[in-house]
Amino acid sequence: MLKKIDHFGVAVHGIEKALGVYRDGLGLEVGSVEEVPEEGVRVAFLPIGETRLELLEPTNESSPIARFLKKRGEGLHHVCFQVDELEKRIPDLRSRGLELLPGYPREGAEGERVAFFHPRSTGGVLIELREKGGGGSA
Repeated sequence: MLKKIDHFGVAVHGIEKALGVYRDGLGLEVGSVEEVPEEGVRVAFLPIGETRLELLEPTNESSPIARFLKKRGEGLHHVCFQVDELEKRIPDLRSRGLELLPGYPREGAEGERVAFFHPRSTGGVLIELREKGGGGSA
């Protein structure tokens, strides 16, 4: 069911400042930067081999990332796994006790379909599933 780890999401107060560590310090290249208005974030993807690092900067105070930063500070926000046929996977995961967050699945970064599962049902880790190549319809 899970194809690979697509990316790790890291919440940051500012992408430019964080790039001082990840780009300038560690030598990673910035693959893309975009705003995702539906999530209230600006994201930067930095490829690392087969996976990527996603830096998440809030664009407004009511975004989930802004709330996360206020509560926990900067750091690891979620782990994203790539799947095929996202919509078909959700009922199975829900039957196994994973709690789908309200409003998902929907379009996320890069126009791909995503779904998030609440940390209280996943051992304390926010889990995102992403359907590569299945995006474009919200």
